[in-house]
Amino acid sequence: MNKDVIVVGGGHAGCEAALSLAKRGFDTVLITLNIDHIAKMPCNPSIGGPAKGIVVREIDALGGMMPLVADKTALQFKMLNMAKGPGVWSLRVQSDKLAYSHMMRDICLNTENLTVIEDCTEGLLIKDRKVLGVVTKNQGEITAKAVILTTGTYMDSVVMVSDNTKSAGPDGDITTKNLSQSLKAAGLRLFRLKTGTPARIKTASIDFSKTKYEPGSDFFVSFSATTKTIRPFDKQLPCYLTYTTPETLKIIRENLNRSSMYSGVVKGVGPRYCPSIEDKVVRFADKERHQIFLEPESLSLDTTYIQGFSTSMPYDVQEKMIRSVIGLENAVIDKYAYAIEYDAIDPLEVKANLECKNIDGLFIAGQILGTSGYEEAAGLGLMAGINCGNKLLNKEPLILRRDEAYIGVMIDDLVTKGTKEPYRLLTSRAEYRLLLRHDNADERLMRYGFEAGLVSKERYEEFQVRKHKIAEAIDKLRMLFFTKSDPINDYVCSCGYEEGLNEKISAYDLLKRPPIKLTRVLAYTNLSIDTELIAKIEIEIKYEGYIQKAKKEAVRMHKMERMKLSPKTDYNEIINLSLEAREKLNKTKPLTLGQASRISGINPSDIQVLAIYMKEHKNED
Repeated sequence: MNKDVIVVGGGHAGCEAALSLAKRGFDTVLITLNIDHIAKMPCNPSIGGPAKGIVVREIDALGGMMPLVADKTALQFKMLNMAKGPGVWSLRVQSDKLAYSHMMRDICLNTENLTVIEDCTEGLLIKDRKVLGVVTKNQGEITAKAVILTTGTYMDSVVMVSDNTKSAGPDGDITTKNLSQSLKAAGLRLFRLKTGTPARIKTASIDFSKTKYEPGSDFFVSFSATTKTIRPFDKQLPCYLTYTTPETLKIIRENLNRSSMYSGVVKGVGPRYCPSIEDKVVRFADKERHQIFLEPESLSLDTTYIQGFSTSMPYDVQEKMIRSVIGLENAVIDKYAYAIEYDAIDPLEVKANLECKNIDGLFIAGQILGTSGYEEAAGLGLMAGINCGNKLLNKEPLILRRDEAYIGVMIDDLVTKGTKEPYRLLTSRAEYRLLLRHDNADERLMRYGFEAGLVSKERYEEFQVRKHKIAEAIDKLRMLFFTKSDPINDYVCSCGYEEGLNEKISAYDLLKRPPIKLTRVLAYTNLSIDTELIAKIEIEIKYEGYIQKAKKEAVRMHKMERMKLSPKTDYNEIINLSLEAREKLNKTKPLTLGQASRISGINPSDIQVLAIYMKEHKNED
């Protein structure tokens, strides 16, 4: 069998990569261990959250599928951090994990140019540092012009409960054991990572009267700009908040030696920002309790996910731990928790377009690249698909800047700094987070999605009309003035400005005052602005100063990004560089001065030396 592109792995990264390529007309094959487990959610039944929700919005702007499927299969919609600034607002949906997987599977099975094969990939076909295809257990050799690896947590994975270990993938699925050896033989650096998942309990066995009711947001919000209707608020399923007790902590401390992590069974590094409950008890020993969220998994299941209670304790200890939590005294366990360890590829092995530095045509995306989370995986998968397609079309790669997208921040972090633990996106990782908001993903990225052929002309034109309406409304607000004699003065006084309007002021400048709301201002004018544009316009006006400052800082960064470094440079020959800088630069091989400046261990003095070196060698390759 011969194809244009082979995508190995049917998780969230693999689906986005394969669908993006097929949509552009490439003859693509998606190889998955189990067709019924395409886009499976083996851990938390949700999409989005802080930073992650904005990634999903970015995937939508680029033409990916996760946002649309998440909207259509959501059980609850909740906008987070609304009490804070818009730079950290983020949507999170509680997903029907079965419906999500089934819908994405059906899309993959019914997409033109995409063939889905159920098989196990045993190794790569490589000749003269170029990938030629893969070898599978049943199909044998499959050749292609390029290969994208998105194997998630399935590569030589081991499931652990206490001191019991089993060679298996999530939920006992089979694992791809031989692929790791093939990658090592090809010269790629692999390392072990660890993650885990909590137990699931029967929903009917929970005493919700002892917990706190956590509803979603009672207004329209969505990941995809194409979504017009969502599950009505009165039909959305709630989550519930509860807490551990002193008894929970006592049980955990008394049994730490029976946990896979603390008994020496675990060799890989676990996620810092999503630790197991026993890890939390050890690391935060002064805390008297830990919050636990109870989340529904599916309309088709009578099970609840215990968010924040991941563990690798033996079954008997898990039962005691769970039943010591408030409201779970009579909990019936449907599936026990476990930890899982797996092989990942050192992200320093790949370039910013997600292609391997030393193997032409081999792209890597998702958790195999050291990330954690469905959203990070989907974002990487989509970018790997776009850049793989661009390579086959002899087009320039799409490299998103740090001021353009959280996806750009993630990729830049991975390829310049690497990671020793499962990488998770956080708002704190983005220095330009006020530019990377939930509301402006289309403005930042839809042009790229359109140019790649993943966003339709009709949708792109609708976006342009919306953009024009916003600009037109802002111009009208700049030209509309109020004085102290206008009726709006009473509203201004009621907002805490006791003296009201002392001088003539435009509606635009009036809206910069924190308590003043655009909806109220419009009531005193003849202006008509579409309801769905109001929040966006208000953000643009109120945060104009901060946004302009961030843009100026980004422009300074762009200058460094335009200063290209040759991947052939031997930094040992630049005598004024520090020894650490030479080592790090030779290992990472940055493509720009800006990228070099973000490598851990590279000092400002090293950057100055590089800048001088580049000027002296600007005409050399």
